[in-house]
Amino acid sequence: MSSGHGTRRKVNKQPTSMVSLDADTQAEIQGLFSKVRTYVKPPGAQWGIPHPNSALKDPGEEPCCLQALKASLNTVKNQLSDKNVEVWHQHTNSTNRAGKVTASVRSAANAEICTQAWCKFYEILGTFNIFPDEALQVGQLNTVHLCEAPGAFITALNHYVKTSDSTRYCDWVWAANTLNPYNEANEGGMTIADDRLVANTLPWWFFGSDNTGNIMIQRHLLEMQAFVSNMHRVDLVTADGSFDCQENPDEQEALVASLHYCEVSAALLLLSPGGSFVLKMFTLYEHSSICLLYLLNCCFSSVSVFKPATSKAGNSEVYVVCLNYDNKEAVKPLLSKLIRNYGPNIAEREALFPSSLIPESFQKQHEDMYSYFHTMQVETITENLRLFEGMSAEQRQRLDLIRDCVAYEYLQRFQVSFLPRSRWVSRNTVRPACCRVSAGRPLGQKKQTGSFNERREFQTLSWRERIQRGILSTWIQTHSLEDRDTGCMLEGPLMSCPVDSWYVIIGKALPAVRNSPFCEGGLLSHLNEALTDSALDWTQIPSCDLCHVASTASILSEVAGLCAFKEEGEEKTTKKKKKQCLVFGSCSVWGVCGSQIGDLMLTFSAEPSLPQRSCILQHDGEPSYQLQLLSCLMWSLQTLGSGEALLLPVLSALTRVTAGVVFCLNACFRSVLFRFLPSSGTVGAVLVCVGFCPEAAVQLRPILINLQNNISQLIKAAGDCESDSGGGGDRQVLQFVPMEELLSGGLTDFLRTMNSEIIQRKLHLLMQS
Repeated sequence: MSSGHGTRRKVNKQPTSMVSLDADTQAEIQGLFSKVRTYVKPPGAQWGIPHPNSALKDPGEEPCCLQALKASLNTVKNQLSDKNVEVWHQHTNSTNRAGKVTASVRSAANAEICTQAWCKFYEILGTFNIFPDEALQVGQLNTVHLCEAPGAFITALNHYVKTSDSTRYCDWVWAANTLNPYNEANEGGMTIADDRLVANTLPWWFFGSDNTGNIMIQRHLLEMQAFVSNMHRVDLVTADGSFDCQENPDEQEALVASLHYCEVSAALLLLSPGGSFVLKMFTLYEHSSICLLYLLNCCFSSVSVFKPATSKAGNSEVYVVCLNYDNKEAVKPLLSKLIRNYGPNIAEREALFPSSLIPESFQKQHEDMYSYFHTMQVETITENLRLFEGMSAEQRQRLDLIRDCVAYEYLQRFQVSFLPRSRWVSRNTVRPACCRVSAGRPLGQKKQTGSFNERREFQTLSWRERIQRGILSTWIQTHSLEDRDTGCMLEGPLMSCPVDSWYVIIGKALPAVRNSPFCEGGLLSHLNEALTDSALDWTQIPSCDLCHVASTASILSEVAGLCAFKEEGEEKTTKKKKKQCLVFGSCSVWGVCGSQIGDLMLTFSAEPSLPQRSCILQHDGEPSYQLQLLSCLMWSLQTLGSGEALLLPVLSALTRVTAGVVFCLNACFRSVLFRFLPSSGTVGAVLVCVGFCPEAAVQLRPILINLQNNISQLIKAAGDCESDSGGGGDRQVLQFVPMEELLSGGLTDFLRTMNSEIIQRKLHLLMQS
């Protein structure tokens, strides 16, 4: 039985050769765990919070010394520009002294979401006295985690709290924020795909009034304060945010500066006196970083810059660990100004403080500190470049020994104990969307291939050329010679549908669908790139003579055959009753002359029409389209009789609203599958629903009526907004079936298959033109 089911495994034994290590190797191993520098405040009040009137007023002055270090580092990093990223990562993983720690922890401790981030935060917890004495004395620990997905800091903290002597008897309450992985407007490249924890702990996650989860929006900061107001005090705030800077790595620090300003402002607002703050940063060369570090030193008793052993030595990542928030009252006037200027561009305006207000004693310490981290990073990259050219057997043997010893040292130093699955944060009651990601894709990571230079060149290509040279090229350009979807089916009706717990989520209107848990991300990215091509006429997608899909006659015959099965309990002698099939679409589209196929009576009705705005023709996020789709669903539930069928065309089911419609169909029909019409100009799909259950539909009608009313009111508000330039027209319904329900059963697999087929066929036809 695997440790994932709670079976205790033996802790790794000490490597036999560790006892005979030479002094240099022992020092190297110990040095990995002591890469920390702490600011030392001079006596008196030399380091004080500047007056708010001087903040965000003047341009910053970049220190020459640190800019020289930045140029030096970038010169070394530029030697990697021609290296294949996959080959280089494989090489640096093999030279990473702490490269075996994660696997050792996973094996020995049964750690939940045991990633590198888990190990880094556990190392921070074991190195610093993070928890305020007051929290430990009263046995109540309250923590807030910003930019937290996938949630490894939370699971590491849970492991620590439940296994460490100082905290195991504490009651722990937590709340978290991250970019919502289910909000369709969030960029796929910026949203963590790994939702293992999020899916099972949704009530603890704050996504804000617009449902995006973007902590860089001012009102979200104040809403976050209200979200955690049930906590008597906040003892710890962590901020692990970053952006995808892989296409411009030289300017990573500047690109994430505004995010860091927002994270620091949030921490200073939320934390209680005596609390701690852990902030992930990168290089600290820019004036914006100097200002932030100085502000933190003015607010906390102790501020350290820490490079965990489990953070790859060749990257720029460091953690700023701030202990004992002791200046909350003094910082309030400045904090008010920061909140007034809060937003995604705060660091791109004026400097937080002018250089003249930052004491020379602080600047000197900061320069010395970052010279230390700069030297270590340059030495690591230089060594990796040297070893990349060739590694002797002796060097490999020594590296392997150190890697084994570091893993053992980690387990011993931080007393990593076994935790049974029953004490994890998540009980895995919901199967998360990340379980459906493409095989081999690291959870929550953007797939990268080729060298930096090749990726830069790749971005200059047209969307067609990017598809041709991308990893999905073969699939997209494959002709459909048969129905690939025949094996994908939802079985119903659902035995229980807890509609009493359903609720409508209204948030910021979707400008586009950039992200969806119900689709392969690479395909959706290609589609969005194609949407930017103004030369394309999306209403006239050409056909492909070499592709073959099911004919309309075969689809109708299939439905007639499915409806011919006797209903359960029906006697063999009972005379067959003619059953109705409600078909949305015209007779001409379906190629039908009469109104009957065998014993199946056909009733035709107008299908949901396309949205008018061409920029989003290819997805189902348009509210007017969703309203029409709901009308079709309601009409079906009111019209059909027991055992009857429905054929409902859909553009796609990328959004949570349309996914909810499919969920309702699954709840009301014996089976739901999808097929494609050969003449479909929009290249959507047809949902084939057979075996209607009227009893299941009764409980859904009030929910759907309320949903229709909500959408109608918001559409009207948008119309009024356009006519009188008033507010209130930038919101829409985003969800009505709880995400936990949408991720349960086989619905997500069904939707991912259908959406991927829809987009693949669409892109395939565009590539043929």
